[in-house]
Amino acid sequence: MRLFALELILSLLDVRGHIPRFDDFRPAPAAPAPAGAVRALTAAIAVFVALSLAIWGLVWLAVNLL
Repeated sequence: MRLFALELILSLLDVRGHIPRFDDFRPAPAAPAPAGAVRALTAAIAVFVALSLAIWGLVWLAVNLL
């Protein structure tokens, strides 16, 4: 079941079966763009908050049902 879940995630992200050619690699910029780093940090914080709220809600529901 775990392998099926991993395979499903990889296929949804379109990672599975991708073999890059040498031409696919472009030179990276000298420094990453600050806007991209801020956007990635914002996305990570949003995911963390969403997961925290989901866990808190499940615990609250379990306590109230007991």
